[in-house]
Amino acid sequence: MRSHARRLALPLAFLSFLVPTCPALSAGPAGPGLPDTPAGRRVAAFFEAYRDGGEERLAAFFSGAVGPDALKERPAAERGRRLAAMKRELGEVTVRRADARTPDQVVVVTEGPEKRLDKWTFSFGPPPETHLLGIGIDDADASDLAGPPPPMTEAEALAAIAKAVAEAAAADRFSGVVLLARGERTLLHRAVGLASREHGVANRPDTKFNLGSINKLFTKIAIGQLVERGRLSLDDTIGRHLPDYPNPDAAAKVTIRQLLDMQSGIGDFFGPEFDATPKDRLRKNADYLPLFARKPLLFEPGTDRRYSNGGYVVLGEIVAKASGRDYHDYVRENVYARAGMTGTDSYDADALVPNLAEGYTRRGDGGKPGGERRRNVYSRPARGSAAGGGYSTAPDLLRFAAALLGDRLLSPAFTEWILTRTEPAAGRPLGDRRRGGLGAAGGAPGINAALEIDRETGLVLVVLANDDPPAAEGIAKQIRRLLEAIRP
Repeated sequence: MRSHARRLALPLAFLSFLVPTCPALSAGPAGPGLPDTPAGRRVAAFFEAYRDGGEERLAAFFSGAVGPDALKERPAAERGRRLAAMKRELGEVTVRRADARTPDQVVVVTEGPEKRLDKWTFSFGPPPETHLLGIGIDDADASDLAGPPPPMTEAEALAAIAKAVAEAAAADRFSGVVLLARGERTLLHRAVGLASREHGVANRPDTKFNLGSINKLFTKIAIGQLVERGRLSLDDTIGRHLPDYPNPDAAAKVTIRQLLDMQSGIGDFFGPEFDATPKDRLRKNADYLPLFARKPLLFEPGTDRRYSNGGYVVLGEIVAKASGRDYHDYVRENVYARAGMTGTDSYDADALVPNLAEGYTRRGDGGKPGGERRRNVYSRPARGSAAGGGYSTAPDLLRFAAALLGDRLLSPAFTEWILTRTEPAAGRPLGDRRRGGLGAAGGAPGINAALEIDRETGLVLVVLANDDPPAAEGIAKQIRRLLEAIRP
């Protein structure tokens, strides 16, 4: 599905290639507004490299900042190349505000092109090494420039979250479900708005919502399972598994790893062909291939990064070929069933599915917002693909999080691959399994969903909406901001 709001259109965990361990502090004072502390000086060095850097400059930064073990896992040149690709998407940025909320975290708000605001969260290990452990990027707004909210207790934060959800529903800005849990304890679970506006049917806590691009996460897990079983390798090319793939150049060059990392050069399936295709013809994952597969690569694989729903459709076909099962059947049996997700599947648009939320959009021709709400029946395919469009419930996504964190979907090493992007290797220790997590979002006309898993705090957040973006992601952002204010 089309991706919205998350700036790089990927889980926050995507940026884990920027989270090396760094044995030596950079010299010099911190940048403007940054604290003059070891962590602050590291953040200043990061933005200096980002501002000055082409690939070589960025690679030099990582060579001096990344520990030997991390460089063996992912060389500095590759890190520099990936950061340069990210910079091409975000553009130049200026630090507008910095807060050292704790000794091991610095939050920076930057301003980019067209006054776009982003929030960067840098996490560090303890001094004296002050290793950089994680970087997350999220959309920001004027409220982030005002600084963090005042400290509050967990009970106060939960009350504020419930109030924010109710106010958004009353203002007709949110229709859906919110679920917040810590471990096995549900902290908040609310359903508001209507699953069917024409029939006046209310959303329930277990209503099924379209997930958009969150399904890509299930596709990646399927790939990991098949790598574990020896059915494929991340270095395999498309042609190894799909010898009849319509683009011989892509078949010979593009690897599974590049498809997963959006570095394949394969384009999207959205465009004039998709718009002109009767949506009832899109019922199998393979039905999407004619929309993009014959087109030339947008760039040489591995040299750039471009969000690609098409690339994940190809991954779905590789899953089918390597497993001998239809893509949807494989994921249903090996992800949903193993996690106990009984209300999750890719349903046909004309199927009679109980307790399923209809999608409603205000977007007219060309995807422009405005106008009266209408059902999104003409903009969504008859059935989703390996790139998105399946349905799930908030309780099922909580079960999914528990199964993933409990190593019930993948081996511990491949669970770390999902949560920290550390590829398994013989003899490599798993590292600190208290850290890591992911953030995934999906959206299209009448569809918006957000899933966040933080292993360190044990928090899982699910927000599902049957309205245009950023209905769910806007609520998720408010909730994150309130959670950050919790103090013991």
